[in-house]
Amino acid sequence: MSPIIVLVDHLKDFTWDAAGLTVLRTRDYIAGAETVAGRSPRVINLSRTYRCLDYGYYASLLAEVRNHRVIPSAQTILELNQRGSWLVPIQELMLTLQRTMAQVRDTPEKAFSVLVCFGRTDDRRFGALARKAFDLFRCPVLRIRIGFEAERWTVKGVVPVNPASLKGEAHALFGTALAAHTRLGWRTPKKRKHPRYTLAMLHNPHEALPPSDPEALARFQAAGEELGMEVEPIQKRDFSKLAEYDGLFIRETTAIDDHTYRFAVKAAQEGMPVIDDPDSILRCSNKVYLAERLHRKKVPTPKTLVLDRKRVKTVADQMAFPLVLKVPDGSFSRGMHKVATPGELKARARELFEDSDIILAQEFMYTDYDWRVGVLAGQPLFVCQYQMAKNHWQIYHHIENGDVESGDFATFAVEDAPRPVIETALKAAALMGDGLYGVDLKQNDRGVFVVEVNDNPNVDSDIEDKVLGMELYRRIMQTFVQRLEKARA
Repeated sequence: MSPIIVLVDHLKDFTWDAAGLTVLRTRDYIAGAETVAGRSPRVINLSRTYRCLDYGYYASLLAEVRNHRVIPSAQTILELNQRGSWLVPIQELMLTLQRTMAQVRDTPEKAFSVLVCFGRTDDRRFGALARKAFDLFRCPVLRIRIGFEAERWTVKGVVPVNPASLKGEAHALFGTALAAHTRLGWRTPKKRKHPRYTLAMLHNPHEALPPSDPEALARFQAAGEELGMEVEPIQKRDFSKLAEYDGLFIRETTAIDDHTYRFAVKAAQEGMPVIDDPDSILRCSNKVYLAERLHRKKVPTPKTLVLDRKRVKTVADQMAFPLVLKVPDGSFSRGMHKVATPGELKARARELFEDSDIILAQEFMYTDYDWRVGVLAGQPLFVCQYQMAKNHWQIYHHIENGDVESGDFATFAVEDAPRPVIETALKAAALMGDGLYGVDLKQNDRGVFVVEVNDNPNVDSDIEDKVLGMELYRRIMQTFVQRLEKARA
């Protein structure tokens, strides 16, 4: 049997029988504590909270890159934080609730809750509901809030519960459920499929820096039409009709804390081919995940340190100035700050820690340009050089008045780009998935280094398509066609 790690914020939080379990502090696990020998362990994350960017979230995120099976997963944490992504699972839970209440003779109060520990509850009437909730939301402890509205019982909410807060019978229930669960393991929820033959293209016409300009969006539509596929632009307000389409193509800047991620999750739950898929958004949008994933797979990157408030004091002993501080989630050069002295480091880090428990320090590696290799389904698609903005160290220069300046570009045929650049980009992209990625790299006399892997790369008219023209759009649309046909088969 695989070893089992239990993560807690404080060791005193775990007050149950620990026989056969390895109990670790969450922050020690994040720091890379490898104390379990044998096969890849299972991880039970019992952090006090699962808010995005807190220790509990990062623990689940890093468990995946370490090939540790974890509950709750980072995706589950995001779903529990974002009600908008609940639509499909809540509908399933509601059906179970209706069947349950039809058999309950002694009707409860008009508003009550059910505590669920690893799919178990101490109220036998709601056993099926507890199992269904755990199947849909793989979280150790959940509370299902139920109410009676418009002459029907309804699920009002599903919220994670801190196990350390449980008392009396609830505390005993968790201990029993934990013992049973660590013997039984867990499964992955099944995905749902609704195959059709139209493609929704999510975009925001008001976005300041969209991943595709209006002309590029029109070329995607034309390419889809050539291949017999209808490509229909949709916006945030169209979430409720997403299931009407056969697939989803996101051409809006993605983030795990907004509607783009909810669209991706819903599409995946419906069994729809989707670019960017939820896993790609989750992996690429967080620089902590990227840093560890690339490091563990020996993909060359600028030297990077993951920091919390305590470890930031040691940076000056491990890295030379200047260096770059990054927030875990950012795009288009946002959230990146160059610091030249220990004093600047301390001041800037203090600001960044107001929004995230974790930040990154990265070796400053100046080049006149960055390489960008577009990778689609494991194959190189386009290659660009992006020049740094004038008198700036980044491609994008965000000015205080809100304006954004960017450098020039040059587009290359894949066969004309340096082979080490292409090979390194393909290796990095393969670690993220089989979607559409933009791999940013720096090249100097020391070699080629991956800076970032973007899940939502720019495809703009007369820039990324400068060499391939309409063929670039056809190749992307053809990938959707192939996946749609495979799903139908």
